[in-house]
Amino acid sequence: MKWLITLVGAVVVMTILRDVFHTLWHPTRHGGLSRIIMTALWRLSSRFSARRRGAGLAGPLGMVTVVATWAMCVALGWALIYWPHMPNAFSFSAALEPGEHSGPVDALYISLVTLATLGLGDIAPVAGWLRIVAPLEALVGFALLTATVSWVLGIYPALARRRALALRISHLRRTGSAERHLDSPAGATALDGLAGDVARICVDLSQYAESYYFHDGPGDTSLALRVGYAAELAEAAGRAQRPDVRASAAVLTAALEDLAAILDRWFLHTEGSMHQTFQAYARDHGGDVV
Repeated sequence: MKWLITLVGAVVVMTILRDVFHTLWHPTRHGGLSRIIMTALWRLSSRFSARRRGAGLAGPLGMVTVVATWAMCVALGWALIYWPHMPNAFSFSAALEPGEHSGPVDALYISLVTLATLGLGDIAPVAGWLRIVAPLEALVGFALLTATVSWVLGIYPALARRRALALRISHLRRTGSAERHLDSPAGATALDGLAGDVARICVDLSQYAESYYFHDGPGDTSLALRVGYAAELAEAAGRAQRPDVRASAAVLTAALEDLAAILDRWFLHTEGSMHQTFQAYARDHGGDVV
């Protein structure tokens, strides 16, 4: 039974590390635990009014909850590894009575101290294999801190690119310049720029799927509300006389179809057309597509 509990703790730790890897560093897959938490908070926020939902707390709160869950599960897993071997495999300071400090709470205390790399030393492993395992937990704690920082540094630039694309589409719509000069070299250039930006958003959603659960606000920076106009431009440009404009329109349409496919496969599940997916995308973010 002692080694069975230890094995359960090891399985918990490995499961969390796998989730961290798939959430942050795998280019196409996403962690199950992190996705469950982010989706649950997103659906909970959808029950609020549009104004309160626009505060955009679901994404940041989801990230904090995911990181806290990772840390706590790792601490609990390592506590399960330590607990069956207390007190015999540990040394205690003179102020502590080993028989009175060998319960699950004490094992969790050791795990948290080691995970946070505090190294207080009042309870320390003396068994050979535990003297190897305990520093490994400290390394995992440092890796979790590094992973959190890399997640923040990766996801917020992705959000900035998405909002910048939405703002660019809004500028084109408000000025009407793209429509007036669509059948021209300038129109082809504008379409090519949009296609490149949409392709980058596809990569961002593939690498950081959790960025979907961040609100962009109800205005011009919301891609969910503005992407429909890019689709309209692509359709109009597809009927242009200039072959370079038609070619650029085809590229933009392909990029938008890829974006719709990613949104539908991972988040919306409409199994409809590109326009139906964009409509569902807008509704899911609290509005109607423009």
